[in-house]
Amino acid sequence: MATVPIPTVSANPTNLFASIDMGTNSFKLLTVQFNPSTGKFLHLHRLKEPVVLGRQAASAAAAVDSQLRAIEALKEFRNFLQNHEIHRHRTVATAAVREAGNQAEFLRRVRDEVGFEVEVLSGEEEARLIYLGALQFLPIYEKTALVIDIGGGSTEFLLGQKGKVIFGTSVKLGHVNLTQKFVNHNEILQMRSHIRSILRQCGIVEKIKHHGFEITVGSSGTVQSIEKAIFSGFSHNLVSNDGALCGDLGRDWRFSREELRILVERLCGGGGEAIERARRDRFFKRRSEFIVAGAVLLDEIFAMLDIQEMEVSGYALGEGVVAEMLLQVCDNYDFNANARWGSVVRLATRFLGKKKMGTASQCANIMKVIFEGLRKRDTLAETENRVKLPVSLNDKDLEYLEAACMLHNIGLITGEKGYHKQSCNIIMNGDHLYGYSTEEVKLIALLARHHRKKFPKPNHGSLKGFSKEVKEKFEMLCAIIRVSIAVQKHRGLNIQGMEFSRSSEGFKLIVSETKDQSLLPGIVQPLAEGDEAELRKELGHFEMVFQEKLSIAVPSSSSESSERSRHLQWMH
Repeated sequence: MATVPIPTVSANPTNLFASIDMGTNSFKLLTVQFNPSTGKFLHLHRLKEPVVLGRQAASAAAAVDSQLRAIEALKEFRNFLQNHEIHRHRTVATAAVREAGNQAEFLRRVRDEVGFEVEVLSGEEEARLIYLGALQFLPIYEKTALVIDIGGGSTEFLLGQKGKVIFGTSVKLGHVNLTQKFVNHNEILQMRSHIRSILRQCGIVEKIKHHGFEITVGSSGTVQSIEKAIFSGFSHNLVSNDGALCGDLGRDWRFSREELRILVERLCGGGGEAIERARRDRFFKRRSEFIVAGAVLLDEIFAMLDIQEMEVSGYALGEGVVAEMLLQVCDNYDFNANARWGSVVRLATRFLGKKKMGTASQCANIMKVIFEGLRKRDTLAETENRVKLPVSLNDKDLEYLEAACMLHNIGLITGEKGYHKQSCNIIMNGDHLYGYSTEEVKLIALLARHHRKKFPKPNHGSLKGFSKEVKEKFEMLCAIIRVSIAVQKHRGLNIQGMEFSRSSEGFKLIVSETKDQSLLPGIVQPLAEGDEAELRKELGHFEMVFQEKLSIAVPSSSSESSERSRHLQWMH
C-alpha cells in the first residue's frame, strides 16, 4: 500500500522567523514558528549574550572590547540561524549603538564580518515595536495603554490604543548608564534627584498626563526581574536560597506601587551590605549589578506619573520585531485574534524558564504533526477501507492539546515529585486562561495531569460531568500528548523537522535533526535515565488506543531516504 506523507509546518523554512535585539546590556536572539492558519506564533529558542555594549562608552563611542564581544555574539547567532535553517530574520540596535560616535564603523564591521544588516532604531520606533510586542502578550488592544520599557541605555515611553501609537519617546535613562554614573551604594539620593531632573527637563510627565491612560504596562528584563522578585517574596525573605519561587501561585503578572516601594527599600538598604549583596546576586544573577538602578528608576517613574499598578508583559522588542515581520508576509495577521492563546503563553511564561519553554514548544510541535497525521488518516480511511476513529478530531481538540503541551510541566515550580498534579491544580485554580469555558479549562488541566504516570481509563472519575464524546476523545488526546512528550524527551531539543506518514505497516514519525556542529552526525544527546523505557511504554499506549503501530525513524545523515537511517521501532 502506498505511503501517504503528512509534512509538518516546522519543516517549512518560510514559517520560521527570528529577531536579534542588540541592546545596551545584552544581545538577544528570538526564534519563532508561525502558523498562518491560526495566526499564532510559538517561541522556539531564546539566546542571550551579556555584551554590555555601552559599559565603557564614556565618550559615547562603543569600546573596542565591547565591539569584540558584540561581533562574537552575532557570529554565534548567525551560526545558530544557519544550523536551524532560519532565513527570515531582522537585526535591530537600540540606545548604545544609536548614541555611539563610531556607529558607522561598527555597523560596517558587523556587515563585513557577520553578514548582518543592522537597523538602528530611533527611540520612537523602538517604543512602537515594544508596544507591538506587548499586544501579543496582554489583552490590552482596546485600552489606552502606557507602555514603559527600562533598558540599559534608555527608557522608552509609549501611549497606544488598538495597535496605533498616540505618543512615543525615548529618555536617556537606563539601568546601565545610571549604575555607571552612581557607582557607590550611598549615592541613591543623588541618583533619584538626577532621574527627576531628567524627566522634568524632557517634559514627558506633562505629555503623558495630558493624554491620559487606562492601564500601565512594563516590559523587558528589568521590569520582569522586579515582578519576579515581588512574586517570589524576595522583599520578605520568602524566596529560597537557590532562587526558587515561593510566592502565590495564583498571582497574575502585576505589582502595586506599595510592593515596588518595599522591594526598592530592601534593595537599597536593610541588613549587612555584604550579606545583602550576596543574597541579591544569588537571586538576580547577571542582572544583579544593575537591578538597584533599574528599581530606583521605576520607583521614581511611578511617583512622578502617579502610577498605582503595573501589568507586566513577557514580550517586548524582540516579539514586536517578529510581529511586524508577520504583518508584512501575512495580510490578515490580527494582533487581537489570539487572546485565548496569549493567556496560555502568559501562564507558561510565568512558571517556566527559557529552557523549559523551549521544551514545551517542542512538545507542541511534535504533537501537532502527529495530530494532523491522524486527522488526515481519518479523512482517507473510507477510500483505503480502514476503520475510522470512533470520534473525529477537530480544531478545538488541537487547541486543547497545544495548551496542555505548553502547560504540562508548569508544576515543576514546586519540585519534581507529583508535578503533573501541581500543573493541573495551577491551571484549575485561578483565572489564568482568558476566554475558555470552565469545562475547557478543566479538560486542559486534566490533559496536563495525565501526561505521565498511570494511563487514564475511559471511565476515569475525573471525567465526571463531561459528555460521552469528550470521554471517548480524552483517551485519544492523552495518547497523543503522552507520546509527543516522550519523543521530545528522547530526542531532546535537537529536532529540526518532522514528517508523519502511514502505510500498511502503520504510522511512522521521521525526525530530522539540526545541523548542530557540536554533535557528530547520527549521534544523539544522551538519554536521561528511564526516557527510553518511557517512550516504549507510550508507543504501546498509542497502539492500544489507535489500533495501529507507531515507529520513530531518525535519519543518520541529512538525507532522510538514506539506507543507513536508524529506526527506533519500539512497538508492542
